[in-house]
Amino acid sequence: MTEPRVPGGGGETTDLPCGETLRLRDVDMGMREFDCDCGETHAVVTDVHPPDRFLPEFLVGTLQEAVETTSEEMPEFGTPHLLGIVLEEFPSEVAVVDVSDDQEIGYTMLWVSTFDARRLHEVIVELVVELMEHAVSHSDDPNAVSSFEERMLEFDVTEFVDQYRREREVEADDVYA
Repeated sequence: MTEPRVPGGGGETTDLPCGETLRLRDVDMGMREFDCDCGETHAVVTDVHPPDRFLPEFLVGTLQEAVETTSEEMPEFGTPHLLGIVLEEFPSEVAVVDVSDDQEIGYTMLWVSTFDARRLHEVIVELVVELMEHAVSHSDDPNAVSSFEERMLEFDVTEFVDQYRREREVEADDVYA
């Protein structure tokens, strides 16, 4: 629950699933996780984080083409939709804050999970694979279904996340070098 904002005070807070409180002004757009007073590390995601933080661009493009959203504010499948899937599966593990009324923060939505950033990444990949599996199961092509199932037997979420995060770190280093 968000407390009333003190004008100019930047004291707006939100309650976290762990029971601690987070001052919203302590979250910046580049933050991916933080060490909480509860002793755990929590993942942080804002609506300005692109979905390719978690998934390769080709897959994001495929999801944007295939998934019809019902949101007028967010007509294209993106990070808010990915976190919505997580929230649906793990409602007590994610705090969501709408800060769209505060023009000084730089983002409009904030999600903080009890998972650390790496585990949240794995959860998102696992849930997207389930979403894809469900979509393929409705295919009229039995070969597509069996081919997808075979590929998923070989797919290792942990290995994928490790490799993807390493590649993204290298790309980030190249950008800032």
